Amino acid sequence: MQIKTIFLLSVLAIAVACQQISQQLSQQTSPSNKNNICEIFSEKRSWKRHARKSERKWGVPVPVLMATMRYESAFKSDVKTPRKKILGFIPSWQRVSSAQGYAQALDGTWKQYKKETGKFFVSRSSFADSIDFMGWYMHKSRKNLGISKHNAYAQYLAYHEGQGGYRRGTYHKKPWLKKYARKVSSLAGVYSIQYNSCN
Repeated sequence: MQIKTIFLLSVLAIAVACQQISQQLSQQTSPSNKNNICEIFSEKRSWKRHARKSERKWGVPVPVLMATMRYESAFKSDVKTPRKKILGFIPSWQRVSSAQGYAQALDGTWKQYKKETGKFFVSRSSFADSIDFMGWYMHKSRKNLGISKHNAYAQYLAYHEGQGGYRRGTYHKKPWLKKYARKVSSLAGVYSIQYNSCN
């Protein structure tokens, strides 16, 4: 009787472990078609739930959140900025910035997010935590800078430059960044049309 019980518990433990590993691998791999929000949510079923939760909590539309994440990390959980170069070509141990994860959140801003939300057990490699962080940050951009939560272009500029940088207009000296922000805005528009049709 005890051997049967031990065997059944072992099988159950293995099944649970396999399911958890499968879920982790699913989270770590980016979607196959990053330009179609319906396909993304079909492939990553939990992402839709987490994105909607962030939208309800912070008021930032799902297409704006997802377009920003698409251009920040390409939906990859382990992305970090490149290493600094010594003499222009030798990689050093230091990185260009502390940005990492799905949301490419900086250390200081992530720390502020944890403090303000009371969420201390969060990870930048978690989609759920990252999409919540992005909603929180864009909500603050609306509150502090007056940027509409539907304005993907301006929200992206504030996200990239920081709210202080946006206020100072640092993006005006970066035509490449404005071009990138237009791409984010365009994708948010495409995502919005797709999302309304498949929602």
